[in-house]
Amino acid sequence: MNLADAYIRPVAWRGSEMMGISAQKNTIHLAIAAWEWPSYFKPEERLKGIRLDLADYRRPDPKTAPYKAKAAGLYMICTISKHAAEAKGYTDALMLDWRGHVAEATGANVFFIKDGTIHTPTPDCFLDGITRRTVIGLARDRGIEVVERTILPEELNDFEQCFVTGTAAEVTPVSEIAGNTFEVGEIIETLMQDYDAAVRPQAQAALKAVAG
Repeated sequence: MNLADAYIRPVAWRGSEMMGISAQKNTIHLAIAAWEWPSYFKPEERLKGIRLDLADYRRPDPKTAPYKAKAAGLYMICTISKHAAEAKGYTDALMLDWRGHVAEATGANVFFIKDGTIHTPTPDCFLDGITRRTVIGLARDRGIEVVERTILPEELNDFEQCFVTGTAAEVTPVSEIAGNTFEVGEIIETLMQDYDAAVRPQAQAALKAVAG
């Protein structure tokens, strides 16, 4: 396959030799899928910012599920929440954790900006995404302060900007979360450019050559 801008998804699952909760003798299977996929969200949505609803389901207590695993079972509440949001005209949904703290979107980590500082929830019950860590590093390379902390839903109206990150979402601005509105500001635009340059260096070099 010759894919220039693709998404790769490995999937491992147990076979069918044993039926029931105990499946220790089942064969482990592995498949890897790859397909052309420039971005999780539509280009026009990314430019103006996507709209999020507030999900009814919450991320579970880490004592109830292996939250660090990218497991199919943990995606069920995400799928239900995203479908419910889309039915109401939103692009995605913001999920709280079992304590009522802001957690993440259904398939992406979330960040907020206030007074030039980036705030993001501590990943203690949801995936600490690779893209999340990459963007934190890019921001700190720019001298932008990043604070990982507990964020409460009532704080949403205090933030000026918001964006989500993920392997497929990349860096995507958010314009609204359940009635709370945000602008697409300079910090987000800079991080979008920096992330794009990091993952598509050849394309960026070609654009500079044409421009210069």
